[in-house]
Amino acid sequence: MKKSRFTDSQIMAVLKQAQSGTPVPNLCREHGISSATFYKWRSKYGGMDVPMMSRLKELEEENRRLKKMYADAQLSADLLKEALAKKW
Repeated sequence: MKKSRFTDSQIMAVLKQAQSGTPVPNLCREHGISSATFYKWRSKYGGMDVPMMSRLKELEEENRRLKKMYADAQLSADLLKEALAKKW
């Protein structure tokens, strides 16, 4: 997964500036982001604080790792079934 150029606190600062009334195009130009990025951040992190954002990222990483482990286990099980089927 691609690593963000912005830290959690920087993202929160941009979102707070938008809440305080700064126009979105000005924010995007000032911080060097696209408006799509801003709206993606707002939909994903809106209403959160920095500790909640960190926890969300930790859970997403754990979920990614568990999905990979499950896929590997399924592949191993399928290979075993296939090998046993060929023996009989």
